[in-house]
Amino acid sequence: MAIHEECGVFGITGAFNEQIARDIYHGLYALQHRGQESCGIVVNDDGVFSTHKDLGLVGEVFGENELNAFPGGCMAIGHVRYGTTGGNIRSNIQPMVVSHQKGNLALAHNGNLSNSLDLRDSLELSGAIFHSTSDTETICYMITRERIKTDSIEQAVLSAVKYLEGAYSLVMMSSTKLLAVRDPHGFRPLCYGKREDGSFVVASESCALDAVGASFVRDVKPGEMIVFQANRPFEEPASYMENSGCKKCPCIFEYIYFARPDSVIDCIAVHDTRVRAGEILAREYHVEADVVVGVPDSGLDAAIGYSRKSGIPYEIGLVKNKYVRRSFIAPSQDQRTDTVRIKLSPVRSVLEGKRVVLIDDSIVRGTTSKRIINILRDAGAKEIHLRISSPPFRHPCFYGVDIDSEDKLIANHHTPEEIAALTGADSIGFLPIDSLKEMSGCDTYCSACFDGDYPTKIPSDPRKDRFEKKLSEAGK
Repeated sequence: MAIHEECGVFGITGAFNEQIARDIYHGLYALQHRGQESCGIVVNDDGVFSTHKDLGLVGEVFGENELNAFPGGCMAIGHVRYGTTGGNIRSNIQPMVVSHQKGNLALAHNGNLSNSLDLRDSLELSGAIFHSTSDTETICYMITRERIKTDSIEQAVLSAVKYLEGAYSLVMMSSTKLLAVRDPHGFRPLCYGKREDGSFVVASESCALDAVGASFVRDVKPGEMIVFQANRPFEEPASYMENSGCKKCPCIFEYIYFARPDSVIDCIAVHDTRVRAGEILAREYHVEADVVVGVPDSGLDAAIGYSRKSGIPYEIGLVKNKYVRRSFIAPSQDQRTDTVRIKLSPVRSVLEGKRVVLIDDSIVRGTTSKRIINILRDAGAKEIHLRISSPPFRHPCFYGVDIDSEDKLIANHHTPEEIAALTGADSIGFLPIDSLKEMSGCDTYCSACFDGDYPTKIPSDPRKDRFEKKLSEAGK
């Protein structure tokens, strides 16, 4: 299955830059945590698009030969991607480039449309032929259809996005303009910055701005489209808010897991939210213990918070092999299990004979947690008290996070006490769902994967059955 995805988008526009592909490369490296299966770059050299994309990590896909093959240009965009349970095929790699009678369009997308199948049916009736299973191609065709009927790319995009439902943060490029678009609910992060040379940079996370020497300007607002003109450094972009007005619902899981801790999303520091989650866990689930250990990487900040609040010392009890991909986004269960075996190594001197509070960001299926606890037991841990810096997952996500169907979520079939027993923990505690506001500092957010309160219309029976059937077919 290759439609649900969590990705990273990146774009630059300014004066002609001989090294613009390398700048995109550096930005994608900073966003590598958001997608590790494929990546791509498109450079715009006076309306001529040059593209290279392939399966693999950024450093695997782009070596010196590939980067040197790109021309200079005044605009470029890039993308990192992962598929959820398979379907990691070349036709789904982004950015996608389409040509039409009024020019070219390159588009990179982070998110997932909840009405993609309806849109694809409509486009197929109009003669569209799809070459991939991704929502990105659907969005490209929607914009292309509207572009033929309108006088500008801005009008085409504003018209096309009215049909889209669900999550989408887009960076796209016409022959003369770079556009950044965020869905009306603001599910996925998107921001932009500015460099001293007057060029503008758009990125999924603020950490990627730092990677290319750009200063953060602001987040793209929910429902906003920002348009940057090519080859006009220092010229402030135009903002269009015609698609705004919905309830703002940033994905709470960005703060819990996906985003890098040094990023700031919608004016909220990711590191601070995770530390607060740990403090809440210490308040709600105190236990007598000797050491607090975080599961690298997204459990470390919460472990610091737990230690500060509880007074129990924080130690590095697990060492991560930094050359292994993130287990949560490995496409298959076998790959997730294999990844955990070589990803984490215990520090025996920290763990042996100790009562350990183990902090992790989530439990979805339970298999990864069981493996980690076995590692700690083998290293001599006397007790292991598992604390999770998110509420239990109970519902699938239709907005771009890899959350399994309800029947595969361990929290839907077992009590916390049973989950502790199944994973081998002496006790367990989940972040209370009513503390998400305290953790994040957000007044509103999307927590549908925890509480089933979806902010938009989602595929429902019999639509849901058809949706899942098509996903299954796409993964074959």
